[in-house]
Amino acid sequence: MADTVDPTASLLSLLNLSPADGAQTDEDIFVGGSQQEPLKRVFGGQVLGQSLVAAALTVEPGRLMHSMHGYFLRPGDTEIPITFGVQRLRDGRSFSARRTHAYQNGLPILSMISSFQEPGEGLDHQVEMPEGIPEPESLPTTAELLKGIDHPVAKAWSHARPMDIRHVEKPVYFEAGPEKVARNAVWMKTFGAMPDDQNLHRAALAYASDYTLLESVLRRHGLAWSTRGMSVASLDHAMWWHRPLRVDDWLLYVQESPSASGARGLASGRIFNRAGELVATVAQEGMLRIPEQP
Repeated sequence: MADTVDPTASLLSLLNLSPADGAQTDEDIFVGGSQQEPLKRVFGGQVLGQSLVAAALTVEPGRLMHSMHGYFLRPGDTEIPITFGVQRLRDGRSFSARRTHAYQNGLPILSMISSFQEPGEGLDHQVEMPEGIPEPESLPTTAELLKGIDHPVAKAWSHARPMDIRHVEKPVYFEAGPEKVARNAVWMKTFGAMPDDQNLHRAALAYASDYTLLESVLRRHGLAWSTRGMSVASLDHAMWWHRPLRVDDWLLYVQESPSASGARGLASGRIFNRAGELVATVAQEGMLRIPEQP
């Protein structure tokens, strides 16, 4: 049954928010659903993408999201619709600022401020894309890596995600490699074509940016995602979009962790298109509680 689902159509459905009938405060109100997850907990990247779409619906056409800063406040429940309240903080000559709260049961599960800009000309430079990265077509898919594993989480990672994710290094789903390095990289894109809406592509990239970012922290300490008793949760998320992008073309997501302490780990990521252009930068801090070793 999972193989019959169109993952790109599922992504577009999640990002297609509805106005709340008759609901009006000092916020613009929208409503969205959730992708089903094995643990019934809303994926953080989904709420990021939906909150950005909600904000974009209140901004003058032609202004593109260029930055966002959000805090995950509570876990979300996939069985309950999410209400998005957007407050119009400012509309200037070139920039617009919005505050978005995502609510369930009357309480915020995410608080975000995002900024949109009218495209303009100016200074231009970037860091270089790493060399020696294998082409995405040469790397196995997640479904191929997890083939034959009869577990709800493995099945969800293999078939329910809207992104085709290809690990450059050996993934750490079930076991960590011998080399303890605070970096990793993946190629990613949607499985199918996306509409020609730049804000939609940027929101979808925010959605995908939450998948593997904290993996750089785990790798540094020889931990796998399946480490028994480990608890991992995203605390906040910041993102900057630098250049036009298409999320239905291959993007290289290079990630590293500069620090971990106090049951928290910090990770940053740079996202390049296949031509080597830096299209976005990401940062996230996550909570990581590790079981005591005997």
